[in-house]
Amino acid sequence: MKEADQIIDIGPEAGTFGGHVVATGTYKDILASNSLTAQYLNETLKIKVPKKRRTSKYSIEIKGARENNLKNIDVTFPLGMLTVVTGVSGSGKSTLVKKIVFPAIQKKLTGFGDKPGQFSELKGNYSNIKHIEFVDQNPIGRSSRSNPVTYIKAYDDIRALYSKQKLSTIRNYAAKHFSFNVDGGRCETCKGEGQVTIEMQFMADVHLECETCKGKRFKKEVLEVTFADKNIDDVLNMTIDDAISFFDNNHVTKIKNKLQPLQDVGLGYVTLGQSSSTLSGGEAQRIKLASFLGKGNTKETALFIFDEPTTGLHFHDIKKLLKSFNALINKGHSIIVVEHNLELIKCADHVIDLGPTGGEYGGKLVGFGTPEELVKIKASETGKYLKNKL
Repeated sequence: MKEADQIIDIGPEAGTFGGHVVATGTYKDILASNSLTAQYLNETLKIKVPKKRRTSKYSIEIKGARENNLKNIDVTFPLGMLTVVTGVSGSGKSTLVKKIVFPAIQKKLTGFGDKPGQFSELKGNYSNIKHIEFVDQNPIGRSSRSNPVTYIKAYDDIRALYSKQKLSTIRNYAAKHFSFNVDGGRCETCKGEGQVTIEMQFMADVHLECETCKGKRFKKEVLEVTFADKNIDDVLNMTIDDAISFFDNNHVTKIKNKLQPLQDVGLGYVTLGQSSSTLSGGEAQRIKLASFLGKGNTKETALFIFDEPTTGLHFHDIKKLLKSFNALINKGHSIIVVEHNLELIKCADHVIDLGPTGGEYGGKLVGFGTPEELVKIKASETGKYLKNKL
């Protein structure tokens, strides 16, 4: 941003609360505005460095990692904390985490998985982990019918609620009548898509709003069923924030509790029925996070692996992401992140720095420890930049 000739800042927040140009001009002009971006750049708002770093007596060790440019290194990953793997591009981070750590542990826990890259031995307390999850920014569903509430399994409860209303009972409507995936209550013209696709022979397909349901995706008579004066379409068009208030005010605690993790990960602005194809990679990743947080305090602890989760995220989003990470760790889970973003690196409990540079001159373990310990290592490129953040 400092190097830009012109900055256009859009907001003030995200989703339904965004869409306005809040500031425009040079870096100095942006700093003079009161936008969220300006507040983080001015440091009136900031991501705070944790007062205390977590420690752990449990860990997993990979010995003799030598895939691609890794130089036969031994690396220890502590459990029950936030571990961040850093280093310049091409230093071997993804090779270590995605090609060795993830498949090796997955194979140990489940007996199947991709063949790991070359390494000698996996040691440590992997019996403390019951699952391993690779949480990427890929879409949460391929179909235009998949959305945040179907992914976190809250839609089943919403459909059940509508099937119990008086008009539903009179008309013999079951929960399936409030689904746009099966015949029954969905609009038959568009098959619950809300739009019809006209195939053009030599051009891109054209998508038009369905004339029968006017984009509402359900039959007219199904939309006559209401709960607290809202039909199923009204509910699907609510933001997560509004829906939580709506179900809370009407004492439907079960649905409110299922939606709560989406608000906790900072997705309160997303609508319940928003098609997953319109969600950004960062949003898809946080919906996956919310689904894990929604599982409550399970006795089975997991190891979560993230590959550059801050890609495309604003400072404000990173703050929410860190809050979600801490919520997972407080439930006993462990997190390993491959990351370049200093705002996230400075919040790590343990940093593993690879390098010193990329390609054939990378692949060595430059240093490890807390961020405070890493900045003392002269050979660490990450340490040089991290110093200012502490």
